[in-house]
Amino acid sequence: MTNKDIKYWVGFSMIPRIGRVKLSLLENHFGNLEAAWQAAPAELSRSRLDKGSVNAIVNWRPKISLEEEMEKLESYGVKVLTFRDPDYPSRLKEIYDYPPIIYVRGSLLPEDEWCLAVVGTRKATVYGRQAAEEIVADLARNKITIVSGLARGIDSIAHQSALEAGGRTIAVFASGLDIVYPAENAALARNILQQGAIISEFPLGTKPRRENFPLRNRIMSGLSLGVLVVEADETSGALITANRALEQNREVFAVPGSILAPTSRGTNRLIQEGAKLIHDYSDILEELNLTAVAHQMEIKEVIPASDTESLLLKQLSTEPIHIDEVCRSSGLPIATVSSTLAMMELKGMVKQVGTMNYILSRETREAYRVKVD
Repeated sequence: MTNKDIKYWVGFSMIPRIGRVKLSLLENHFGNLEAAWQAAPAELSRSRLDKGSVNAIVNWRPKISLEEEMEKLESYGVKVLTFRDPDYPSRLKEIYDYPPIIYVRGSLLPEDEWCLAVVGTRKATVYGRQAAEEIVADLARNKITIVSGLARGIDSIAHQSALEAGGRTIAVFASGLDIVYPAENAALARNILQQGAIISEFPLGTKPRRENFPLRNRIMSGLSLGVLVVEADETSGALITANRALEQNREVFAVPGSILAPTSRGTNRLIQEGAKLIHDYSDILEELNLTAVAHQMEIKEVIPASDTESLLLKQLSTEPIHIDEVCRSSGLPIATVSSTLAMMELKGMVKQVGTMNYILSRETREAYRVKVD
């Protein structure tokens, strides 16, 4: 499709009330969107559009400069894909209400067909952060592209974890691609462009209005093989994404949590209603039948460099423990414990979660489990 054709798709995408169904009516009546864009009100009415849609086109057309909009898209490095473009994500086109046009910055690659949406609360707990980081990192290392919405909390953790694991990630915006929301994630959005893409169905200049987020969520689930919910309360927007996934015949996965934690009420209810309970990344690969094509991780053996490191490893587990408690249980002075834990963190043996609270890293836990077995 030429730029001449695309600019009319862009123009109609900027007009409220004109979506995929009404674009189809216009195409069927006029033969192409260029003729529809130039049509008089009376002729638009004969295309079977309702009166409100005809009025919207008539009122908005004079306000839109197609040439200026195309220049703006080029200056932002935005590519426009219509649903007829061979590069338009094939899985997204399977859903009933697929967007007729998407705006893309970065790159969409064939391997992004193997992708999973990861969503959750904006107020992630230490537990939720740890679960998201580990599961996403393992999925990314196994060549699964991570899709999320760039929101605070679990979304941001998912994107960042995929990037740090050397994987690919796609952020779906509820605004135009020239407006990063939240603004604090501008650097993260730039990093995503290096290892994935940011996409939106909304034209440049669209602000992240409340009603845009459910529309954004259907694209996240529509792109993906399934949706993983890490933490969510009972009113979380993540549950909207999970519900859209079910409507789209996608798999829904959930990380279980404490029955006492508000951030786990939504995920626990999803499991109760039939979502797949997830212990680790292999549960997802197995359910999606991807174990044969995914790269399996090699377990790194962890060897303590000193008796002090060995002693401290015995004090740590998957549950966060404060450095003061480590001192009490090990009998070592605070200076020794502090310096040794700092060195062990640099080696990737332990992780600090919260202020001076430590856990064993995943690699360390797996190495010790292998040795015991």
